[in-house]
Formats: sequence, C-alpha cells, structure tokens
Amino acid sequence: MTLLAYLPAVRNGFVNLDDKDYVTENPMVTRGVTWSGIQWAFTTLHASNWHPLTWLSHMLDCALFRLNPSGHHLVNVLLHGANAGLLFALWWRMTGALWRSAMVAALFAWHPLHVESVAWVAERKDVLSTFFALLALLSYVRSTRPPAAAPDEPPARKSAYWLALLFFGLGLMAKPMLVTLPFVMVLLDFWPLKRNVPLPKLLVGKWPFFVLTLASCAVTVLAQRAEAIAPLAKFSLGLRLENVLTAYAGYLWMTIWPARLAAFYPLVQPDALTVGLSLAVLLAISVLACRRAKRQPYLLAGWLWYLGTLVPVIGLLQVGDQALADRYTYFPLIGIFFAVVWAAANGARDLKLPAAWPAAAGALTLGGCLLVTENQIRTWQDSETLFTHALAVTRDNAPARLNLGEAFQEQNRPDDALVEYKKALALNPSRPEIYNNIARLLNDQGKPAAALEYCQTAVSLNPQSAPSRVGLGMVFSELGRYDDAMKEFSEAARLNPLSAAPHFQSGRTLLKLGRDADAVAAFREALRREPDNVGILIFVARVLASDENAPGRDGAEACALAGRAAQLAGQQQPVVLDTLAMACAETGDFNAATNFVQHAIDAALAGGDREDATAMQQRLELYRRRQPARIPYRSEDGKNIQH
Repeated sequence: MTLLAYLPAVRNGFVNLDDKDYVTENPMVTRGVTWSGIQWAFTTLHASNWHPLTWLSHMLDCALFRLNPSGHHLVNVLLHGANAGLLFALWWRMTGALWRSAMVAALFAWHPLHVESVAWVAERKDVLSTFFALLALLSYVRSTRPPAAAPDEPPARKSAYWLALLFFGLGLMAKPMLVTLPFVMVLLDFWPLKRNVPLPKLLVGKWPFFVLTLASCAVTVLAQRAEAIAPLAKFSLGLRLENVLTAYAGYLWMTIWPARLAAFYPLVQPDALTVGLSLAVLLAISVLACRRAKRQPYLLAGWLWYLGTLVPVIGLLQVGDQALADRYTYFPLIGIFFAVVWAAANGARDLKLPAAWPAAAGALTLGGCLLVTENQIRTWQDSETLFTHALAVTRDNAPARLNLGEAFQEQNRPDDALVEYKKALALNPSRPEIYNNIARLLNDQGKPAAALEYCQTAVSLNPQSAPSRVGLGMVFSELGRYDDAMKEFSEAARLNPLSAAPHFQSGRTLLKLGRDADAVAAFREALRREPDNVGILIFVARVLASDENAPGRDGAEACALAGRAAQLAGQQQPVVLDTLAMACAETGDFNAATNFVQHAIDAALAGGDREDATAMQQRLELYRRRQPARIPYRSEDGKNIQH
C-alpha cells in the first residue's frame, strides 16, 4: 500500500529547492560513484552538513539513472516502504501486538506530513537515516533479551549490541538529526521493553552511543556555523523560544489536521495568544503523561520520544529562515503515533466497544491520510506547482517567491519571474540571492547596466558568495570591463574550487578578448569539474567546431563533447542536433552534418522557433558546399585590452 500510495511521486521532476545543490548541479554527484567522489563525500561539509552516506546514495542514483528524476524518486519511495516494514517489525517484536503495530506503521507510512521527506529528492537523508535508525533499534531490542529467555545466546546478544552501534553510526552519516537515538533506546527500556534496570546503569550501558552522539554534534555545529546557523542578531533568543513553543504545538495540530502544508514556512513573530495557547497545550499533555506514567507508560514514552527527537531541529540553533518544516516530523511523530494507537486501543477495550468500531475508526483515519497524501504528492510535481501551492497556503513567503521566480526564469518567462523577484525583494531586502537573480535576468535581457547595481548589492551583502562573484563578473564582461570581470571570476574560483562556473565564464570573456587558446583551456577546466553539464558541453563543442580563429578549434574534441551532450540530453533538441552538425562539419563529415542540421531545422520549426531555424538553414547551405561553420567570438571593444 505504501509503494502504491507513493507511486505518483515517480512521475515528478526535480525541484529548484536544494535538488540542484544535492544532485543536478553538483559535479561530484552527477559523475556517479568515483574514487574522488567517495573521498569528497567523507571529507566535505558541502550543504552545511557532514552526511557522506547521503552523498554516496545520490552518486549511486546518478550512476544508475543519470539525471532521470524518476529513478531518484523511486529510491526514496522504496526506502520509505522499507521503513514502514521495519517500524512494523520493531513494534511487533517489542509488544507482540500485531494490529496495533500495523496501525503505527501505517500512520507513519501514509501520513501527509511525511510526503516532503519522500517526494523531495534532496531529502533522501530523511528516509535513509531513518532506515538505519530502525535497524539500530531492532538490533538493540535483540541485544536486550534477558538471559533467562535466551540462556545460550550471550554472544548473539553482544553481537546485536555492536550491530546496533554500527547502524547508529551509519544513520548519523546519513543525517545527524539522529543524535537523540540513545535517548530513544532509554525510552524503549522504560516502555515497551520494561527493563527492570536502574536508570544510571541504562545510561552507562549506552556510552558508545553517546560518544558517537557527541562527535556528530561537534561535526554538525562545525559544518553549519559558517552559513546555516543564523546569528542571534538575526533571530533573537526570545523569538527562538517562542518559535520552539509554537513549533511543538504546530506539529501536533498539523498531525491532527494536515491541511495547508507547504515546502517552506517563513519564521515570523508569533502573537502572544498563539504562544500562550501553545505553552498551555504542551504543559497539559506533559502533566497528563507524567501523572499516568504507571498506568499508561506508553503516553510518557511517546511524548518524550516526540519532544526529544525534535530537539536538534526545533529552532534553538536556528538553521535557515523557516519556522518549522514537515520533514522534521519524519522520525519524531513515531512517538505520537504509538502513544495514540495504544491509548485508543486500550480505551476501546476498557469501554468494551465492539471490535468493529475501533477498526472502522482506524480505517477512516488511514483512508483520510491516503487521500491527503495523494494530493500533497502532486504539489511536488515541479518547482512551479510546489511554490505556487506554498504561496497559496502561507503569507509573506519571500523564499517561495524567489523559487517561483527561478522556476519562471527557467521556463523563459522573464516578466513573470521579475514580478516574483520584486515581491520577494519587498519582503526581504537583505537576501543576496534575490539581487543575484534579478541581475541575471536583466543581464540575459541585454541590460547589463541595469543589472550592475543588483550584482554589487549582492556581493556587498555576502562577499564570500561565489555565485554572487560570478554574476558580477558576467555583468562586468557584458559592459566591457574585462579586467574587473576576470578578477571576480578568479575570486569565485578561490571561494568555490569545485564550481565550473568561474572557469566557464572566464573562458567566455577570454574569447571576447581574442585569447582563444586560453579560453579553451578555461573551458576544459570547467568541464573537468562538471563533465556532465549539458549547457557547458554544448557551448564548448560549438566553439571548438566553429571558432573563426584556428587556436580555438578542435574538431575531434568537438565531436566527443557534442556526442556526450546528445547522450545526456537526447537527440530531440534542436540545439543538440545543430551542435552535432557543426562538429561533424569541422571534421569533414559533411553528409552527417547535413543530416543532423536538417533534423535540427525540422525540430526547431515544429517548436515554433523560426529564428533559430533560419540560422541553421544558413549553416545547411554551407555544409552542402562542403564548408564548415565559422563564428567570430571576439568582441570589438576587447581588441585593444591589455592583459
């Protein structure tokens, strides 16, 4: 049922929220599993986290599926289905209660709050870390079997203990949010394992787990302190404490009534009434759970599971600008689910209700979850649907405006994009990404003078941002300020040595200066970092095939790059076919060039692109006369620049 429920997610694409950073525009990931990639995964703090297993899983996906989003989504769905099965097995093993355990697992698997963790490719770390967490708990439960129940199995129990530690370590290497797992084990000791062991002894017995927890916390703070963790000057301690209360209560309400779910909830100052009600709800549940701890221990165990496992992401160390996030509930809500299921089942038993009544209530609850989940999966279809929905269900959401603008810009809808960017800027005038995007849009429209101010503002807001430096360099290049442009590209390459963009843009500027051989060297540096970047492959192949200056041409390399672009993007796109034709013509294969460019013309006309079709028709006439295409890349205003 879980796999069927989430099958529509396989039809979704990538989104522009972290998917580029984690997969589609990450050169270390898109290459697949390589030795250099493995080394990078274990040493990098990229994306403000140390989670090497998550990186390796994305690399494996790229090796298997390349950049076909269906494969990446399918792996997330399979892991989520496996987690549902493991959770069922864990609870059934600990309690022996078949149907209650199944209900807990079904609520976990089908609740709409968990759609984000499954339908979002970049959130692989959620489903992967929980997979290892549940394996760790299963192994731990096996290690706690009393000697009287298994007198001949002390080696097996000891092996299970160390296996639990191994799985815990693997889980931390997928997502460090699992640092609270040793405390979860203590809760399981209390209920349902009911181990009659003093608390100090239980804690001491888990010292290796606490050592891993401390190590993971240290690495995570180191990884996030530079960029992800917001300073107190941005979000005051008072605001954070108020948000902690409203987030804890908010997640509970969203669990009961999962409506108006969004990919991003902006952090705003909550009103006093909301804070007061949240505090009252949390205190009331806490008092109830403590007072009934002896008669109903599952209430206290479930409540503490929920409270404790949310601590790393509840906002005391504020990461990002969000007030809360659906994905943060993936593991914590297990505590609420088992507490509610056991309370409802025992209540129905005490009231002597017919068995059909609680069964019907459970079926209706799960049916409702499935319906809302199906609808929520559709909002993750692409970036436009995702952020249009987010704006419909939230207020004053600058990040959603920014991402929707990016989606429009990618769809070649610059006017719509600019509207969203301006709205985002009005909501948050201190976010450099907004200025960068406006500048890029204006520069693409041939308005570099108008773009310059936005670029300079972005750099002033964050001088350590490599993308901002690249954007400023591109505008300088368009304005003919080539020295300034090269300085910005050089600084961007220093700030982010893995990025291809500084080298690629340096190459384009060097072409304008007539330094074709140096430009080709810069292009090769860019491709060394991102060998599967289709845009760079196509541009460089066209330069190597058509540069009017001989030092910039290499027909054999142009064919290889064009072939790689065709392999990655398919041969249905006019620009790919046209590039293949240019490369073939440079090597003297004019029959192939004629064939490719004719298909390119047909595809362009079918898509309504008459301007490109006209340019291709002119190249077709050259190929028929057995002449290769020649394009000047040198800028007139760059001929006297001294370097």
